Amino acid sequence: MAGGQGTRLWPLSRKQKPKQFQKLVSEKTMLQESIARISAIVALDNIYIATNKEYRDEATKEARKIPSKNIIAEPLNRERLASILFFMAVSGQIGDKEPILIAPADHVIKNNEAFFKAVRAAEDFIKQNPDYIIQLGEKPSFPDTGLGYIKQGKVIAKIVGVPIFNVDFFKEKPNLKRTTAYVKNADYFWNTGIYIIMPELLEKLAARFVPDNYQRYLKIKKLIPKKNKTDEIEEEYSRMDKASLEYSIIENYDKVALITTDMGWSDVGSWAVLKNVLSSPSKSYAKGNYIDIDCENVMVYGSFDKLVAGVGIKNLVIVVTDDIILVCNKDDSQKVKKVIEILERQKKFDYI
Repeated sequence: MAGGQGTRLWPLSRKQKPKQFQKLVSEKTMLQESIARISAIVALDNIYIATNKEYRDEATKEARKIPSKNIIAEPLNRERLASILFFMAVSGQIGDKEPILIAPADHVIKNNEAFFKAVRAAEDFIKQNPDYIIQLGEKPSFPDTGLGYIKQGKVIAKIVGVPIFNVDFFKEKPNLKRTTAYVKNADYFWNTGIYIIMPELLEKLAARFVPDNYQRYLKIKKLIPKKNKTDEIEEEYSRMDKASLEYSIIENYDKVALITTDMGWSDVGSWAVLKNVLSSPSKSYAKGNYIDIDCENVMVYGSFDKLVAGVGIKNLVIVVTDDIILVCNKDDSQKVKKVIEILERQKKFDYI
């Protein structure tokens, strides 16, 4: 999945080039990192990129080894569930007896071997239990209010030494008080947004939990093989509800299982989270031309074209681009997306 706008990493992540196309943690973009990781366990012909039509060219440029037909561009942004249904309609995956791995393209995974082990165990379990959904969970290291949290239940199976747990509880984006309590409880895990599921089951669950979207999915599926139906396909897709996969299906289905991981996962969902990925939580991090005098726990993400000088500041994030300077408290970095909302109301689209 590579169609989002990454608004909480504004002003670096912007509409014309969101975070999945940015080099945040290495010399590869987030999308390129994801392709390299997945290609170690999945043939290139079986890797699909679900993106937005605005980003098709960029995705194609960055994913040169992926067949062009495997880059599927949704007509507009209708959230994750609609995007997945559109992918299945275009790719014709329904009827395939193999599970599919659904993964965001803009997340960090530091321990690939731990990720591979979890995915292989999930694949084996799903083949034996095709009526289940597997989600991967990561032990939280700090209270992040921008993520979903999962409480593990009892062990229901063990595959190649990997325990499979029932899910006792799922909470999407709880408040700070709750997340702080969850971090202290060994039974709670971050929801990584990585799922393994049989395509046929996903279709059945869409019919059950989001029937309007399912009916539009069926119409799109019939229209795709026909010529000159682009406008009709876009019209049907535009009428899909902006339904979250988590809210609509994961929280309502009783056969969701969990594999817990220690793979160094992060969704890089805010500047504070990116700072924790790039350095230790208590230390400062600077990229670009920067002078530091008596500063504490500061993140500066700039360039070598402009000098940033910090004197006696602490717990701040400073981001410098060609046309924007962002300064925010590190603990408030989740609120950056509100700047986008204000810019939209003011019709200052050049800054979005």
